[in-house]
Formats: sequence, structure tokens, C-alpha cells
Amino acid sequence: MMRVAVGQFSAGTNTRENTTALGRLVEAAAAAGAELVVLPESSLYGTSEGAGAVAAVAENLDGPFVNAVAGFAGRHGIFVVVGTYERNPDGLPHNTLVALDSSGDILGTYRKVHLYDAFGYRESEGIAAGNPGEPLVFSLGGFGFGAFTCYDLRFPESARAAIDAGTDVLLVPAMWIRGPGKEDHWSTLLKARAIENTAYVLAANQTGPLATGYSMAVDPAGVVMANAGEEAGLIVADLNRDRLNRVRRQVPVLDNRRFSVVPQAPVRSAGPG
Repeated sequence: MMRVAVGQFSAGTNTRENTTALGRLVEAAAAAGAELVVLPESSLYGTSEGAGAVAAVAENLDGPFVNAVAGFAGRHGIFVVVGTYERNPDGLPHNTLVALDSSGDILGTYRKVHLYDAFGYRESEGIAAGNPGEPLVFSLGGFGFGAFTCYDLRFPESARAAIDAGTDVLLVPAMWIRGPGKEDHWSTLLKARAIENTAYVLAANQTGPLATGYSMAVDPAGVVMANAGEEAGLIVADLNRDRLNRVRRQVPVLDNRRFSVVPQAPVRSAGPG
């Protein structure tokens, strides 16, 4: 058994206040006995402005935000996965996940691959896409963890690539924007990724006014173990290796599969229709 936590809150345009809110969530997760806490996408800065607004606040990975979160991880002895905006010397910033160990050292990063050019929004106007061939995977407590970001959830290849790299637990930091049907999309896709990969899913979403909330922990059979609802706060769940192995024996989809995941360049639509 391994205890994990998922935190949700609403990031605003004051990066110092956002950092303070994260610190409280990390502290609460450690106090609950969790070895890992997953926090939302865009935790550095949240805005209803276009994606271009983040360029002014993006930081290096050795900047104040990641250093502060590293301090929280080290102080409380807990692994942390969190979303930030990373400066990019080659152009537009990246929407980046950072994984830190219980000493506050960076384990790895993931730069969002599928940019949110949907529902009338164009993330690609202010964000550079990451390389689809570089999954973020790390080990803790006998489990493999793999992470991707928000809109990546709509692309099952993102999860399967992490599974192929040794993942047992899929981590999904998000800022899942509100809109008609969006809460249903969120919950349905999280359960689908769990079921089709026979993997745990830990999804950390931002709350209102911009995002839907409802951060979740889902087990490998698609059963929701915990749901955070709409308000800022924390949920905890216990990962069970026996449960994972039992589901994978009963439904051996990972052994029975006939297709592989091959990264490719983005395919652009020719237009409506």
C-alpha cells in the first residue's frame, strides 16, 4: 500500500499567493501521510487572458516558483508533481510539469505535447509544444508513475506511451476549463484512461471560476476512489499493488494489444468539415 494525495485550488495572477496556496496543500498532504502529492497545471499563474499572457511570467526551472515548491517538498519529505510555465530560449514558453523528490531535487519534467487549440481557445499562440518522445516517468514505493497535462488526456496515446515506459499510475495535472459538457468529458476520460490501461489515475484540476474542479483518484478498474468536488482542498487515496496486479490479470489488455504508439509531427486540419 502507498498513500498519495491530489490537491486542487484556483491559481490567479499573483504568483506569490499561488505559491503560498501550494505550500499549504503540500503540508496538508504530508500531514495526511501521503508520499506523493499531485498539483494542478498552471499552478504558477492562472488567467482568463489568451495564452500569450504567460510569456511575461514564465520562469526558468531554477527560478523562484520551482525553488519554493522544492523547499516545500524537502521540508515535508514528500514527492511533488506540479505545473508551471517555463522560459524557452528558443521562443515561446513551455507549459511544463515538474516532478520533485522528497529532498526537493528535480526528478524530471514534461512539456505539454497537445496544446489546447479547441473550444475557441488557441494555446499554441502563446505556448511551444513539447516533444512527444519524452514521457515523464519515475519510480516510488514500488510503483511507476507517468505524467501528462490536461488536453493530453483527450489523446489516449499520451497515456499508453507512459504505460509503455513502465507506468502503473497516470498523473494528470490540469486546468480543465469550464464549459458545456466539460465536467462529463473530464470524468469520462479519466475513467477511460484508467480502464483501457489498467492503471491508477490521479488527476489534479484547478477549481473555479475558470476550471471545473473535481480532481479525482481512479483505480485500475475505473472505480473512483476519491473526488474533490468543486472547492479547493485535498483528497487522499491508497494505491494497492495487489489490486493493480489482480485487475491486470483479469483484463490483460496490455498483453493482448496489437498496436504500438509511434510519435509523429502534428497533423493540421485542412479546415471545417
